[in-house]
Amino acid sequence: MKNTSGDNRSSRTAAAPPPGAAGTAPDPAELSRRLAEVAEQSQRLVAEFLSRQNSDSGVGMADPMAIGATFFELTARMMADPARLVQVQIALWNDYLTLWQRTTQRLTGGAAEPVVKPAAEDRRFRDHAWSDNTLFDFIKQSYLLTARYIQGAVKDVGGVDEHTARKVDFYTRQFVDAMAPSNYVLTNPEVLRATVETRGENLVNGLKNLLDDLERGKGRLAISMTDMAAFHIGGNVATTPGKIVYQNDLIQLIQYEPTTATVKRRPLLIIPPWINKFYILDLRPENSLVRWAVSQGHTVFVISWVNPDESLSGKSFENYMNEGPLAALDAMAEATGEKEANVIGYCLGGTLLSATLAYMTAKRDRRIKSATFFVTMVDFAEAGDLSVFIDEEQLTALEERMSKKGYLEARDMHTTFNMLRANDLIWSFVVNNYLLGKSPFPFDLLYWNADSTRMPAAMHSFYLRKMYQENLLSKPGGITLDGVKIDLRKIKTPAFILSTREDHIAPWRSTYAATQLYTGPTKFVLAASGHIAGVVSPPGNSKYGHWRNDDNPPSPEDWLTCAEQHDGSWWPMWEEWVSHYSGGEVPSRQPGDGKLKPIEDAPGSYVKLRAED
Repeated sequence: MKNTSGDNRSSRTAAAPPPGAAGTAPDPAELSRRLAEVAEQSQRLVAEFLSRQNSDSGVGMADPMAIGATFFELTARMMADPARLVQVQIALWNDYLTLWQRTTQRLTGGAAEPVVKPAAEDRRFRDHAWSDNTLFDFIKQSYLLTARYIQGAVKDVGGVDEHTARKVDFYTRQFVDAMAPSNYVLTNPEVLRATVETRGENLVNGLKNLLDDLERGKGRLAISMTDMAAFHIGGNVATTPGKIVYQNDLIQLIQYEPTTATVKRRPLLIIPPWINKFYILDLRPENSLVRWAVSQGHTVFVISWVNPDESLSGKSFENYMNEGPLAALDAMAEATGEKEANVIGYCLGGTLLSATLAYMTAKRDRRIKSATFFVTMVDFAEAGDLSVFIDEEQLTALEERMSKKGYLEARDMHTTFNMLRANDLIWSFVVNNYLLGKSPFPFDLLYWNADSTRMPAAMHSFYLRKMYQENLLSKPGGITLDGVKIDLRKIKTPAFILSTREDHIAPWRSTYAATQLYTGPTKFVLAASGHIAGVVSPPGNSKYGHWRNDDNPPSPEDWLTCAEQHDGSWWPMWEEWVSHYSGGEVPSRQPGDGKLKPIEDAPGSYVKLRAED
């Protein structure tokens, strides 16, 4: 955790006077003096840090040996086709000739169109100097041309299987992103200006931030993305009033207090993923899906998963089913007197909901009257970039690591997800925290994002192998849970499937496959934005729209072609849909009115246990 001096440093940096012209480069002699001062102070700080360190170190999800072998295979394939290498090198040389010519035009006072431009959503080069200053414009375009060349050279190499090609593309992007000039002091104009204006204080502050993050990560870099001290679970996030009415080894079940005189007869159960914590759906009152659903007259129950330790290493996927949604449904019947319920599953929670529904169908258990799936994959044939980490070599290495502690470290999953959007979730913070020397801005979503959880070894191995690697969930009888072979095609429960168009974790075209599996009435809706913002999209202040189509053709592209675009939140449309399965209205229910008595106030104690505690 950062000390309070970080805020003061940030204020001084923010208050620095703006440079005269955005395209003006700093004086080299002045810059050299500042960097010498920074080097002297940095040496002392590093020495102090090293004297405090122990031998602990972390291991990421990616195996360096596996990555090296992948690129060795690629190199051999590329060398077998020298003509293609010559072709791409000539193309790069021609692009550089054009860039040099146009840069010369600018240096002599002329105007010139750029040879290459960054993508509109690329925020690395938003500082005016990247365009206004000829030197930095040349650096930027040189990088973009080289990045395009490198990524093009490794793409579509003959003889490389699809999985290897995907790994090569992914890790090449990681390398290209890391090499961006915006990530380095001497090639980032914004950082250079700050260095001169603050007499190098930004770099000293940045080094202190770096050392703080290394210390917090016990020798492994744990990048601070927000001010963790600015938030308190149950204080200013996860604040919707309610009670814990049931708990077991894996879950606490929250029942929320009603805000309407009457409520829908059938309660609503939300199953969040256990990779992260439930309060993404209850961050602040204005964007809380939980609070909004309560205001619509639902008796809302939410599963709060435990953050497991080594004592739960043997918990399996079927344990998560039995002690999760099935136990919750039993408890809800005790609390409300109603056996039937509407259920929402989010991401991995939706995958569990799908498997549970198939299990219940086989057992002729019809308590779930409607099922809503948020950004949920059940067919893993096209799993996106996450599939990069799924092959026998990497899974075996991962299982060996998990066997030592009985669980997967939370930081491993956290790092993996951040790598999927490295520029936004890694390098932007490197620049802000370590080069500009600023403290991260308080942001509730990033606080939640950093609050990762561990994965029990038995469950996580089953999930990765049976679903990601073998894709058995989508195959009839492919998976057996508690002695029952499950078949998603036998699910006739009305289903609402919500996916998001820019999802990098559950690609929407992959989630669409569920429409071809379930045999009950199925409604598919596509929201704008990504895995989180597309879901947490409340009415009134939502800037994202959504697409609807009452038909579910086999192809997701055909669905989108005929879909109708709508402005604003999809929440009211879902409320209208789920109300058909509400079973009428009854007087509102307070937690504790039924057979289950409150254990403690919401959000409970399970959610407050952090992985590093």
